[in-house]
Amino acid sequence: MEDTILEIKGLKTHFLTDSGQIPAVNGVDLHLKKGEILGIVGESGCGKSVTSLSIMQLVQHPGKIVGGEILFNGEDLVHAKEKRMRQIRGNKIGMIFQEPMTSLNPVFTIGNQLIEAILIHNKISKREARMRAIEMLNLVGLPRANELVDEYPHQLSGGMRQRVMIAMAMVCEPEILIADEPTTALDVTIQAQILELMKKLNKETNTSIIMITHDLGVVAEMCDRIAVMYSGKVVEEGDTKSLFKNPQHPYTKGLIESVPDVRTKKDRLFSIPGSVPIPGSIKKGCHFAERCPYAFDTCREVAPSLLDVGNGQRARCHLHETEAKATLLQGASH
Repeated sequence: MEDTILEIKGLKTHFLTDSGQIPAVNGVDLHLKKGEILGIVGESGCGKSVTSLSIMQLVQHPGKIVGGEILFNGEDLVHAKEKRMRQIRGNKIGMIFQEPMTSLNPVFTIGNQLIEAILIHNKISKREARMRAIEMLNLVGLPRANELVDEYPHQLSGGMRQRVMIAMAMVCEPEILIADEPTTALDVTIQAQILELMKKLNKETNTSIIMITHDLGVVAEMCDRIAVMYSGKVVEEGDTKSLFKNPQHPYTKGLIESVPDVRTKKDRLFSIPGSVPIPGSIKKGCHFAERCPYAFDTCREVAPSLLDVGNGQRARCHLHETEAKATLLQGASH
């Protein structure tokens, strides 16, 4: 794993409340290679965004990283001081937040916010920083960048604001770009443009990207590899083609079956019964057991491990612990 730029081992991020610790992220293991696009998918409440915020050490109180490692080029960010994290954020690891209107400061111009990010990490003049800001706005495909640099966030459309967020995240040429639901609030035309832009940046700058989304169409188009999260853990991981062709966890299988297919006519779309459990509400066994059509007694008593199931895939499921049970899941997926 010499080309691994980011490795997460046993990450635990809990929210310390009056009623006890709420494990939003409860033992996540992930790795990201240089130049790779990794998709993290799952329903709302599975811990995707908290994982990304933990990498940046931006989890708000009462949230706290209580265990695990986040190794960036071998350096453990869990124990990094705030001064060191300020050097890393934006400079080494950039982040596109879910809603640009709440991430951009409404009382400062687009240029001021871009220039500030540039000056924090580079010893250059304000004039040079302004030129760099305009260059980045042009790079992300925004028109009339010379004028736009002096405008305020409310003067821009949603798609334009999202492009500004990408420009801010990329302006210092980070090694890793974390995109948290970057196209959620955009129409399909703008969404396609944003995704194409990110793919272009990935190819031209060899930037590693973590794409966090619940949209399987986006990950199928964008990502080299996928990690499926459920209830604060990774339940399946593998390359995109293998995972879509032959999902090895019942939850992944359910997510894929939930995607509408225009080639088939159905009276009713498939949906996974139930909902994601409240973090900490399940004390033993597999957290997906109550929603799983293949669950048996062991599932409700013993927590499964993340197992190597072949083709470079790993799955957290008791069905893979014996050959007979693995055959049961294989047959159900066809």
